[in-house]
Amino acid sequence: MKYLSNLVLLIAVVVSFSSYAQHTNFNTQRNWSLNKKEIMGGVGATQFLGDLGGRNQIGTDYSLADLDLPSTGYGGMIGFRYRFHPYWATTTSFNIGLLRGDDSQTQEVIRNSRNLHFRSIIIELSQRLELILLANEKYGNRYNLRGHSTKMRDKNFQLYVFGGVGISYFNPKAKYQGSWTALRPLNTEGQGLADGAEKSMPITATIPAGVGFRVGINRMWRIGIEATYVKTFTDYIDDVGTTYYDRDLLATYYGQESAFLSNPSVENTTWFGAGQQRGDKQKDAYFYLNLVVARNITYKDYGKQRRSYRWKGRYKF
Repeated sequence: MKYLSNLVLLIAVVVSFSSYAQHTNFNTQRNWSLNKKEIMGGVGATQFLGDLGGRNQIGTDYSLADLDLPSTGYGGMIGFRYRFHPYWATTTSFNIGLLRGDDSQTQEVIRNSRNLHFRSIIIELSQRLELILLANEKYGNRYNLRGHSTKMRDKNFQLYVFGGVGISYFNPKAKYQGSWTALRPLNTEGQGLADGAEKSMPITATIPAGVGFRVGINRMWRIGIEATYVKTFTDYIDDVGTTYYDRDLLATYYGQESAFLSNPSVENTTWFGAGQQRGDKQKDAYFYLNLVVARNITYKDYGKQRRSYRWKGRYKF
């Protein structure tokens, strides 16, 4: 009888360890699936990586080496994350932010003399695939028997990388006589005129890529940081892409506002005549750093279920 009691106890312990392992290790089918779905929200800072602004040097406008801290913008995001595998997830996100660049903020002589500036709202919808590189996800009691439970400290953190595709809308503006005015209708590089630049679209495909780290506040909430670099397929987020157009012709066809904003250069103005370089051929990019909060919307309290099973005498061995 004593032997039978010990055998039953041993089986119960084994079952309890199995239940604990499944409950605390998201790399099992049963338990990572308890955390499949999350809603997310975040706020943070944005940086434009394009022709305008930049550090006190000749810049590479698609590179993080050209970060221009005085022109830092701000933004936010909402999203839905679906974890379909222990190491893989996908996130649909909607981002909105402010991008800006200002040549007057840099001490690099050519950029500073060029004196162009802009700001633009950026609205992005993206779908990304995430690879979870490192995770430690544990919570709950060490044992599952009445009178033999040992509390275990909850642990939840993830380090992950991601990449995806998206589409962004932008609308560059510049300040003229104290008011911000949209630049695309002004055709500042002679769009629509002989030998002028081609008209640009206000939308672009994007490729976001980045890295994130998150920790659990409790079983329902996560908080983390995401750094995202976004490559675009346009050179006109800042309305600068090719060469200067004749200011007199712009004034004639599009008005004084177009003429001035096409070329507000100060000092060394001979560098910025018609036909001379205004921007380069590199496509624009931008970067954002967000503080992200996520809420698990698939979590179920299996502890309550186990208590219910215990009282109803429905253990399954």
